[in-house]
Amino acid sequence: MAQLYYRYGAMNSGKSIEILKVAHNYEEQDKPVYLLTSGLDTREAIGKIASRIGLRRDAHIVERETDIYEVIAGLDFTPACVLVDEAQFLNKAHIYQLARIVDELNVPVMAFGLKNDFRNELFEGSKYLLLLAEKIEEMKTICWFCGKKATMNLRFSNGVPVYDGEQIQIGGNESYYPVCRAHYHKPPLNEEGKIISE
Repeated sequence: MAQLYYRYGAMNSGKSIEILKVAHNYEEQDKPVYLLTSGLDTREAIGKIASRIGLRRDAHIVERETDIYEVIAGLDFTPACVLVDEAQFLNKAHIYQLARIVDELNVPVMAFGLKNDFRNELFEGSKYLLLLAEKIEEMKTICWFCGKKATMNLRFSNGVPVYDGEQIQIGGNESYYPVCRAHYHKPPLNEEGKIISE
């Protein structure tokens, strides 16, 4: 029976590599998958799922007005699974559409993304996945500054920690560190107030 899965983790927890691995495992058994990613993610290129270790592949873009249910229902094949990267950027309507794919089309959906933003608040997509998903799994990584589990994302600009501003700012290690709760609130700083990253 199909289910809606949500796998979340802090930055650098391997979400993109995991989605590519899941896609490979399905396709190796001749089971087609349908890959989706948010149009907001422009780090590599729009419509690409890319891991930090260099693996990448094309994915269909979800824009704000995209009806994901209609897209999947209109395919000329039935995917064995729908895989969604950067699911935190989806809106409430998108998440309900993913649930309809599971409930009405009997197609499993696996969504991957961040849970909380740099202000330590839920993204819209994350909130509704936490509410609707049957299976929720945390993907773990370690704090940039210590060996504890990272549960938060620390944004910085010119080396200075940032705790206010627009929720969405696309970036990787040049803008964010995965951190534990203690280092989110008190990252190691030098005399100029800049993060000591090494």
